[in-house]
Amino acid sequence: MPSAPAVILASASPRRRELLSLIGIAHEVWPADIDESAFPDEAPAAHTERLARAKAHTLAERHPHAVVIAADTIVVVAGDILGKPRDEAQAAEMLRRLSGREHTVYTAIAVALDARTESAVESVGVTFRSLTDAEIADYIATREPMDKAGAYGIQGYGATIVERVDGDYFSVMGLGLRRLVELLERVGVRYAFDKGVIDARP
Repeated sequence: MPSAPAVILASASPRRRELLSLIGIAHEVWPADIDESAFPDEAPAAHTERLARAKAHTLAERHPHAVVIAADTIVVVAGDILGKPRDEAQAAEMLRRLSGREHTVYTAIAVALDARTESAVESVGVTFRSLTDAEIADYIATREPMDKAGAYGIQGYGATIVERVDGDYFSVMGLGLRRLVELLERVGVRYAFDKGVIDARP
């Protein structure tokens, strides 16, 4: 039977670790330290896919025979990319912009194995209910918004401020699982429900 290759998650995100564990993929965590600045006039989808691929390449160069999974998530409203807030004031500003309106979450995934890298981007529409300044302050006080793109986490307290999700919920969390399985297969690794991943290369 083909052996299970080592899997490296190129991210420090607890949510992504939880999602890989949810579907039984054993992995090691090796965050990739790259410059995440956007290029001038770079489209959101292109930006997030470029970053995911750069993270995957960074770890694949060090671990060429491991399966490297990388991802990047951004929140876009009115054409502006909202990254992680630098402080509470910026978190409040972001949440006020998202209040009562729809925005788009882009999550890119890149999977690298040997010299091959496959990637894709999911875009999901998310609508917030209207938030009062007091609610925004209370939410920020939980500290949940401070390390998340767009200053919210849909899998935590932020679930109470999301009115609608049009698309893949797991992509909003930061790792689209259906897309991940597809990309694994493209690089020659099969996902098995009870075994995690299996090397399917000849």
